[in-house]
Amino acid sequence: MDNIPKLGISSCLLGNKVRYDGRHKYDNWLVETLGRHVQYVAVCPETECGLPVPREPMRLVGEVCKPRMVTVNSGIDHTPRMLDWCSLTIARLVEEELCGFVFKSKSPSCGLERVKVFPVGGGTGARKGTGIFACEFTRAFPLLPVEEEGRLQEPLLRENFIGRVFIMQRWLELKKQGLTPGAVMDFHHRHRLLLMSHSPDAYRALDKLLMEAQGHKPQDFAQTYLRLFMQAAARPATPAKHLKVLRHIMGCFKRELTPGEKAELLERIEAYRLGQQPLSVPLTLLGHYARKYGKEHLNSQYYLNPDPRELALREHI
Repeated sequence: MDNIPKLGISSCLLGNKVRYDGRHKYDNWLVETLGRHVQYVAVCPETECGLPVPREPMRLVGEVCKPRMVTVNSGIDHTPRMLDWCSLTIARLVEEELCGFVFKSKSPSCGLERVKVFPVGGGTGARKGTGIFACEFTRAFPLLPVEEEGRLQEPLLRENFIGRVFIMQRWLELKKQGLTPGAVMDFHHRHRLLLMSHSPDAYRALDKLLMEAQGHKPQDFAQTYLRLFMQAAARPATPAKHLKVLRHIMGCFKRELTPGEKAELLERIEAYRLGQQPLSVPLTLLGHYARKYGKEHLNSQYYLNPDPRELALREHI
C-alpha cells in the first residue's frame, strides 16, 4: 500500500511541551520506531480547548460514569469547554481517516482507563475513570484500535495494536474502492488465517454472515462485518492459537513436502512452541513453501504476507 496509516496521538508523547507543567512525555518507541511507519495526527485536548501552558493541574471529580474535569486548587470546572472542543475536534478527525489512536495514560483528558476520579468535596480518588476526550473519542469511533502508551510496552498488547492498525488501513483502502459484498468477501478470504489466529469462532460467524450477505443492505452488511471483525481482532492471538494455524497451513502441503522439508518445518514449529524462535521463523518457511508449490490461496493471506511496515515493527517487539 502506498498510503501511510494515520494515527492520532496525545501530543505530549511526541515531545511537545503541552502538559500542565510545561513539560512533555516523549516516548522513544512511539517516535523513533512506530513513527517511521505511520503518520501522526497530534492532539492535545487541554491546550487546544484554550487552556494555557503552564496551567493549574486538573482532575476528574464526581461520578465515575460522568465525571467533571476540575482544577485541583481553584475548583474551576472546565468540562463544558472540553466537551465543546471534543465535539468540534471529533468532527475534524472523521476527515483524517485515522487507523487508531495512542492516548496518554492517567490524564484527566486522555487516559483510557484507571484514571483517578475524586469524590465531590474531597477524599481519596478511585482509579475507575476515563479521560473526557478519550471517552468521547471511543464513543465516536468504537471500532478503531486505541491504546495507552504504557500498555504498549507489553509485547503482546503492542503486537495486537499494530496488527489492528494495519487491518483498519486495509479496510479504509477497500472502502475507497467500494464496499461491495464481493469486495468484502475477498477481504475476508485474505484475512482467513489471521482471523483463525485470533478467534476460530469469530471466523466461522463471519463466514456465516457472508453467506447471508444478500439479505442485508450493502452498507449495513459492511458495517456489521467490520464490527465483528475488529472485535475478533482485538482478542489476543496466543501462541496456542498460532500453533493450530501453523499446523493447519502445514496440512496444505501433505502431498508436496519432501521428508527433509517436513522435518525442518516441524522443527521450526516446535522451536516456536518452546519459545526458542519467534513466530516469524515458521511463517517465513511456510511462505517459502507456499510460493514454491504454487499455493495461491496461501500466497494471498496477510497472515503469511503482512504489510512490510507491519513486519518491520514486529521485529522490534
